[in-house]
Formats: sequence, structure tokens, C-alpha cells
Amino acid sequence: MRVVYTDPRWAVNTSGTFDSGLADIECGIYRDDVKLDFGIFENGTFLVDGPRLHERVRDANGLMVLRTQVGASLLDAIGPTLRVVCRQGVGFDNLDLPELKRRGIFAFNVPDYCTPEVSDHALALTLALERRIVKQNAHVKGKSWRTESGGEPRRLGRHTFGIVGLGRIGRAVARKAAVFYGKVQAYDPFVSTDAMAGLGVERRATLEELLATSDVVSIHTPLDDSTRHLIDRKTLPAIKAGALLINTARGGIVEPEAVFEALESGRLGGYGADVFNPEDPNAHPTNKKLLDFENVVVTAHSAFWSGDSIRSIRTRIAEEFRHVLLTGDPPRFGRLC
Repeated sequence: MRVVYTDPRWAVNTSGTFDSGLADIECGIYRDDVKLDFGIFENGTFLVDGPRLHERVRDANGLMVLRTQVGASLLDAIGPTLRVVCRQGVGFDNLDLPELKRRGIFAFNVPDYCTPEVSDHALALTLALERRIVKQNAHVKGKSWRTESGGEPRRLGRHTFGIVGLGRIGRAVARKAAVFYGKVQAYDPFVSTDAMAGLGVERRATLEELLATSDVVSIHTPLDDSTRHLIDRKTLPAIKAGALLINTARGGIVEPEAVFEALESGRLGGYGADVFNPEDPNAHPTNKKLLDFENVVVTAHSAFWSGDSIRSIRTRIAEEFRHVLLTGDPPRFGRLC
């Protein structure tokens, strides 16, 4: 059996060089039963498309991807040997699930490996904006020490924290936000009022209602056709004046032009983002302009990251590949098709 990991960032060492010797966890699990191969790493990055990658993955039995798009062309290149695909992470918008299902190929993700990290990160971005941490840090380091230099923060216990998407991460954020904010509310058409009440969360029936009544709006919904640009020029104007917008989910959920206009007009009190589309905001003209605002705090898609979370996901993926390939049974968790 042969598994190919197309673009595992954990296999790049601190010098920025690909190092297959870092796959100690995987080798310990696969032993002699499963052969582990990797994608093509050059010029500081993994190839995620093209004929050379297609040749590398040919005849694989298992495929692990991070950013690589898995669609008909890649599946054709691999051939009929492929039995299972894994998306390393929570989101799976880069997998063509109908095509995988049509071909009878199992697919799974790891939906719960980084719940503590992402929920912590969402609150960290929020509190950095609320308490003007980044602005004050820059002022003090620039030898401009003054207590009031960051602006006037607000008392959080008098304000409302809103959540879009009350899944695993959204629920963890709700528990943590309740420590700081006077009220937590959420919009999620798939979660009942009773279920939210059990979490101490007040349900809002529409996205517009949530936006209009929240002092912070934190996004925790998957990216699919129904949520792409969920926050856009049509919906964002409904947001409460001075509210903060936080995105640790997927860049494609938020229309950057809408955020820019809301920041420029002063309606949006601040923006905290760990995710953009494309990944690096410097590569997109509008996202790049967002970086110039003092009330914008960004990170490099690192909300999921910790030593514990990476060890966990690597272990679980390898164990699941071994299980599926050696038994023929479907994945035991995170099954997508």
C-alpha cells in the first residue's frame, strides 16, 4: 500500500527545507505495511497542481492533501488504485466530494483536532482589538508612551458577542466569550433554540438580526456555496456601528471589498482575521489595503497551530489511513463520503 502526502507543511524544517526525516510519527504507525511518499517541494513551496504532481501521485492508494485541489483531473492522474483521501484539517472545500463519491473513494477530514486552538485564537484577536493591544504595542515601541494613545476601550461585560456558525469551534468560542461578554448570541439555521439555550446562547433567527445586535461578530461556519461571501456588501451594512468582525474560518466567507468600505466609513470598529483568499493578504489588492488600518489585526492562518494539535492530527491521519487501507473498512471519524 502506498500513501502520498502532497503538501504537508509540518515536513518543512526551520531552515525552510523539505525533510522527510520529520515523518517520525507516520513511519512509526505505517511501519512496513504502508509506504509513505511526498509531493514535490521546490522554491520554498509544494506543488499543488500540474503534470509533475500528477505523475508523483500516480497509482497511490491513499492521498493526504492540505491545499491541493482534489478533482477529476487529479483523480484521473492517480488512476483506479485510489481508495481514500484525507484533507489535513477541518475545512474540506478543496475536495470535490460528489466526484469522490461517484468513484467510490472514501474521504475524511479531522474536524475536531484544533478546537481549543482556533477558539483561543478567535478570542485573542477579539481582545487584541478590544484592548487596543497592537496599537499600544506599536506606540510604546516607537517611543510614544501614553496611556490613552491606543484609544478608549469599552467594558466588555456590557456588550454582546455574536457567533455565526455554532458547530464545534463556535460552541467552544461561546463558552470562552461568556467569560468576558455580558451576552452571547448566535446565528445558525441548523441549531435549535433549545440547543443554544443549553449552551447559554441566545438564538438569532437571521444573519441580519445577529449583525445588527452584536458588538462582536465571530465567524465559525464552513465554506461552501451557501456561505461564500456570506459577509458582503449586502449583509455587512447591517452590522451594528462600531462592532468588531473576526474571521478564523475561511477567507472566502468574507468579501474583502465590503470590509474595506465598512472600515473606511467608520461603521466597522475593527477587523481581526486569520484567513484570507488568497492565503497571503499581500497578494490581493483589497486585502493588502486592509493591512493599512490601525484597527485591523491579522495572522498568517495560524489559528490551528500548536505542537499538540499538529501531533494529534498527524497521528490520527496515519492511523486512519492504515485502518482503511489494511481492512477495507470506511474511515471511523470525519467521514465525508
